[in-house]
Amino acid sequence: MAQQVEELIGDAVYDLDGDKIGKVKRVYVDNSSGAPTWASVSTGLFSDDSLVPLAGAQLRQDTSELQVRVHKEAVKSAPHLEHDGLISRESEDELFVHYGIDPGHAGWEDYGRHAERPGGETTGTGTAAGMGSAAGMGTAAGMGTAAGMGGTTASPEDRESMVRSEERLDVGTEQQESGRARMRKYVVTEQQSVTVPTSHEEVHVEREPITDPSAVNADLGDEEREVTLHEERVTVNKESVPVERVRLAVDEVEDEQTVSDTVRKERIETEGTDRDNRR
Repeated sequence: MAQQVEELIGDAVYDLDGDKIGKVKRVYVDNSSGAPTWASVSTGLFSDDSLVPLAGAQLRQDTSELQVRVHKEAVKSAPHLEHDGLISRESEDELFVHYGIDPGHAGWEDYGRHAERPGGETTGTGTAAGMGSAAGMGTAAGMGTAAGMGGTTASPEDRESMVRSEERLDVGTEQQESGRARMRKYVVTEQQSVTVPTSHEEVHVEREPITDPSAVNADLGDEEREVTLHEERVTVNKESVPVERVRLAVDEVEDEQTVSDTVRKERIETEGTDRDNRR
């Protein structure tokens, strides 16, 4: 990959899914390694440019197309570049967190190995390449030092490895209202039958022989006798009496619910390994 960093200016940038993000306007390089680190991309979404990481980027063969290792949605929500074209150390730290990039592996190492000029000079001094002279661009705050770019010299072991990340579901529960229960009382009528024991008087005739006629008046004539009869009658009164207490009681019932969602994970492909060579 012998083309110089400046030749990236104007290249179309595509995300992992092949969706076009925009065009390269500037390229920022690391002081110590000379590797391109960030590309300022004009997306047309903002008046300011968006910064896209170049770590793991690839140039499509025989085209002016650059494919980066992030998704377009991540670029849309990333902190974008201010009008002065400078990247402060704090802004770069925010970008590392947003894209999930290890500051020690932020450079485009494959490209950086081809970015050296004869005599060991690198193409960048912490300024943005492209869009005019370096003086016109200004030096980004904190970009002129290795610390500003996360450019501390990485060990060979770090340069030969990368971090693979994946999303995991973080599931919890929260209390929310699911319904209401109420009770009310109302009056209904019903028919009741109650059997009550009662008594009444009845008359019957009793006859008793007279053994001593001289002791009884035996006058003949009409005569009348009357007997008053009695009986019990049922009386009905109504009264309200408490019979039971009713309340609403809430029971907590344990059950299970299954939740499903889609998560993203990174996969790592290798080229030029021993297995590939054997094939």
